[in-house]
Amino acid sequence: MDWITHDEDVWFDFRGDSPQQLTAGRYYRGTVDGFADFGVFIDLASGVTGLLHRSELDRRLETLDWESDDTVFVQVKNVRDNGNIDLGWSIRQSQSEFRGSEIHDPTGANDGEPVGSETDDNTDAELTTEATATPSVSRGGSDADAATVKRTPAATSTEDTSTASTDETISADTDQETPGESANTEAGITAAETETKTETVSVSAENTSTATNAASTQSPSSTTQGIDVDDDDDDELSNQSPPVSDSPQKTESEALNELADDREPVSIDSLSDRVGSDVQIEGEIVEARQTGGPTVFELRDESGTVECAAFVEAGVRAYPDVGDGDIVRLNGEVERRRGEIQVETNELTPLEGAAAETVENRLVDALTAEARPETATVLATDDPLSALSSQFVDAATAIRRAVLESRPIVVRHAATADGYVAGAAIERAVLPLVKEEHARADAEYHFFTRRPLDDPVYGMDTATNDVTQMLQDNERHDEKLPLVVLVGVGGTVDSLDGIELLGVYDAPRIVIDAGDLDEAILTEVDTVVSPLTESNDSLTAVPISTGAVGANLAATINSEITAELEHLPAVSYWDQTQAPSVYVDRAAAAGYDATQTRELREAIALEAYYQSYQDKRELITDLLFEDDGGLAGHVSEQFRLKLDAEVETAEANLETYRADNVEVVKLDADAYSHRFDFPPTALLSETLHRQTRSESSVTVVYSTDELFVHATTDLDIRAVASAAGNTVPEGGVTAVGVRQNRVEFLAGARESVVDAVVDAAVAQINN
Repeated sequence: MDWITHDEDVWFDFRGDSPQQLTAGRYYRGTVDGFADFGVFIDLASGVTGLLHRSELDRRLETLDWESDDTVFVQVKNVRDNGNIDLGWSIRQSQSEFRGSEIHDPTGANDGEPVGSETDDNTDAELTTEATATPSVSRGGSDADAATVKRTPAATSTEDTSTASTDETISADTDQETPGESANTEAGITAAETETKTETVSVSAENTSTATNAASTQSPSSTTQGIDVDDDDDDELSNQSPPVSDSPQKTESEALNELADDREPVSIDSLSDRVGSDVQIEGEIVEARQTGGPTVFELRDESGTVECAAFVEAGVRAYPDVGDGDIVRLNGEVERRRGEIQVETNELTPLEGAAAETVENRLVDALTAEARPETATVLATDDPLSALSSQFVDAATAIRRAVLESRPIVVRHAATADGYVAGAAIERAVLPLVKEEHARADAEYHFFTRRPLDDPVYGMDTATNDVTQMLQDNERHDEKLPLVVLVGVGGTVDSLDGIELLGVYDAPRIVIDAGDLDEAILTEVDTVVSPLTESNDSLTAVPISTGAVGANLAATINSEITAELEHLPAVSYWDQTQAPSVYVDRAAAAGYDATQTRELREAIALEAYYQSYQDKRELITDLLFEDDGGLAGHVSEQFRLKLDAEVETAEANLETYRADNVEVVKLDADAYSHRFDFPPTALLSETLHRQTRSESSVTVVYSTDELFVHATTDLDIRAVASAAGNTVPEGGVTAVGVRQNRVEFLAGARESVVDAVVDAAVAQINN
């Protein structure tokens, strides 16, 4: 088998009985024995089992579509002294993707022979040729055993191909021949028999390979060495060859490029109708990965994606200057591998300037058009959020486009009932789109992540964690940088540093917020959805929750689930007296009365407190979308017992007095609450204020180095903190949680700071 040049080109059938008999670097056929969290066990022979560790895979272990007893191909990386076998991944998983096969029988007579040759007395003849001489060589035999040798144009040269054709021979595939047998074989094979019984060299006038050029310069006797060809066949070969000329012969790469100049690009979605044809495709490299064999480029145009294989040498990177995000023109042959369309790359050219811009604009326009909803979908008749329709459509387009371009989506929301309602609504809308776009089993976990935040601020700590994770995923798995959606946590300058850190790496960012919105955020993020950006009376007439905004955005993202979201806006309002009647009525029409919405809200709040950094996807889904009332009722009861007990203790230890006609209520949370159990201090302070407030009052709940302040009128918490800081300059007073009315200070100045905050709040109420 002269055409097999090294072990990496073929697969081996191991017939030994000891791991030490294996040869590192070779590809072996094996059988899947079983799975573990850390990899797959592969049987190479009876009693010889190796481990394909998950780190060796070019994909996540959970997405591997192997099953027990499947026949697979793996590379032996190393055999340890203790007999453990370290296996490596092979992108080639069928016999046809290798150039041949050999028996590896360390103690047998068939070692080194082709697989099957020991039982086949009528083996086919094979055509031996240099890989650089022709674009493709097909071996005779059944479809299952067919193999293809592909040449990478960049690896050829005129000097190499000028001698390649002189080495072409027809030889029998038997183990050994006598001179007589050899002569009979050579004399007996006609050109017609060669087409049906032997490997054939496909040389077309369109491809104009260098092997054809070389053949035209040889005498008939040298061209037909080892085979009788009649005059007609000789004439046909001559007709296919260009006339002898003193001018330099073109390489195949040059010939293909000339042909490509006149070829119109085709769309990827049409490739299934072009199997066996040479095509030209223009698009973006989504991913470039190196396998143990070819380099695989995933190419995307406006109609879809396709994998394109380029082979220089096993494990050697083809076109090393082409990488993710490059706009390219690719010429190659369409093939079907393991039921999937693939393109064998003949030439890959990066596009620049106007040519690249034209293709890039075409991709952007097509993707945006596909992702953009026709109109916004609002959940209730006369919904005040109808005024944000254009913002809903813009944000929904960005999220749907991320799904289409395989960009992970990370949703960050506050660990409150309002935050969970908004985040879970978006999750409910996006997951079906992810499943539809990606067939992999873990797609909904891989491409969508929802992460709650204890503090409703996207600070540097959180941003650093997200950036570290996204850079690791980009480096290890070639993932795109995620679309980060900040729900109720990114509207104020408290989050600006974190948002800017994302911007350093060009991660796209969306802010969805019904609370405070600072102008600096508007210029830093890509898309904003907020009622505060619109001057509309309907948006100021009633309080708007982030949960209501998130639920309406979710309906616009995926209108097919609108009915599942109708009760969510009502659930998001902690004080039902503030919930707009359109949302209360919509929830009732969907089957959720006031008691059920309250139970849902309380259940979400309790579950949000425990393991607050976890998304609790399945539990939240059960509560909000799939519960008949039993689960929410049970969890809500626990919420009420814990909160009532804490409030009862706190009310017995409140400090109450009047200052400038304002009733002041204070609580030392360190002394009279369980700080590390439910409810959190923020929720306790809100509940105490609702239960103790009068016509004009302020409630302050303070602990070691922070406090929460609430009043019967809206407070400008930044102004309160600034005034207190001027009064107690040594206190380090800072407003850090605007939407929670939270102020931080130095513990040593606690008493002075608390008094200064009370005075500033009272003054603001009176003014």
